[in-house]
Amino acid sequence: MKRLILEKLIAWKDDPYRKPLIIRGARQVGKTWIMKQFGALYFEKVAYLNFDNNTRMVNLYEHDFDLQRILTGLQIEAGVPIDSETLIIFDEIQNVPNAINSLKYFFEQLPDYHILAAGSLLGVALHPASSFPVGSVQFLDLYPLNFSEFLSATGNDDLLSLLYQQDFELITAFKSKYIDLLKKYYFCGGMPEVVKTYTLTNDFMKVRQVQSQLLQAYIQDFSKHAPLEIVPRIRLLWNSIPAQLSKENRKFVYGLIKQGARARDFELALQWLLDSGLIYQVLRISKPNIPLSAYIDGNSFKLFFLDIGLLCALSELDLKTLLEGSRIFEEFKGSLTEQFVFQELLASREINPFYWSAENGTAEVDFVFQYNGEIIPLEVKAAENLQSKSLRSFSEKYQPSRVFRISLSDFRKGEHVHNIPLYATPILVELLDK
Repeated sequence: MKRLILEKLIAWKDDPYRKPLIIRGARQVGKTWIMKQFGALYFEKVAYLNFDNNTRMVNLYEHDFDLQRILTGLQIEAGVPIDSETLIIFDEIQNVPNAINSLKYFFEQLPDYHILAAGSLLGVALHPASSFPVGSVQFLDLYPLNFSEFLSATGNDDLLSLLYQQDFELITAFKSKYIDLLKKYYFCGGMPEVVKTYTLTNDFMKVRQVQSQLLQAYIQDFSKHAPLEIVPRIRLLWNSIPAQLSKENRKFVYGLIKQGARARDFELALQWLLDSGLIYQVLRISKPNIPLSAYIDGNSFKLFFLDIGLLCALSELDLKTLLEGSRIFEEFKGSLTEQFVFQELLASREINPFYWSAENGTAEVDFVFQYNGEIIPLEVKAAENLQSKSLRSFSEKYQPSRVFRISLSDFRKGEHVHNIPLYATPILVELLDK
């Protein structure tokens, strides 16, 4: 299974100014696998340390940060000689907060060493009394497989290569294949275990079983990791997501969690889910000026899920939608397609999306982002109908130099508006550079 993050890890390895690297990501997105795979491919020696329920490691870090003593202990635990040519992997590092603190000393005293760390729920599981080595570590986010990684994992590297060649006439000739694979991606999503199950069995019922198990594991994490007093609110917010999707207006509404719900009642539950990487927040901007972050309306936002396949499972989307034309793209008033595009934007690592809506609520542009000093509006259409009053209203008011639309229609490059097929979303950044 090829993961695009591997290129980032190689660049980190070769950087003489690297710092210890923490891979962030929700549970089960493949952090352990990618660290071990990276070690097997690019290092002669790998010292893998798992800190989950490991009292030996707790004791090792309990007294001081004498690195020679710590390295001796790590070497004994891993059973591998450790030097500057060894990849040291700290897995589930959040279980030993002092190990996180020690990264500062590794950076200062042993900068030649290669240290990778990862942990589920790293953003919320740190002990409140522990400090964090700010400025002494780097971060790299890992997400579920995006559509290009899904194409590769399912044996469609030729179709993937064709996309990046940007031979639009030939791509269009194979669009039925792309669309069929995109439907399957909507249903499966990009969680590694789910994709592996699909590639091995080609059985969508087994896919749904694995997805249900993952969702159940996340629900169990609520009680295991979150403060007990907010667990019921986390569950209520989590269960409201399908209802939020079915609205015409994508803005998150607290009243759909339960009648009379207010922001202050659920802000801690919302933040916990955000910190755990299970949901993402896209904030509204009031005006598309640079920098966009200066025009954020903190009271209005849209929520997106970790993974489109898990979202389908949570919403109990019927398998029959795969067989009924373009229905799966239009489910929940097109919000599944908006979820798909959001995941692709996130996976690009170069786009930080916001959204715009008029003050009176009569117009909304799905995504707006900065790219190379340019403000780009991006409209998402779940079907081939390209009419958009909101995009026209935005363009008339703010006069953007280029407008992009993602839809089921073919490639179209106009003087002002550029249409990109849904299945070509992975090459959006390449098209922005043209």
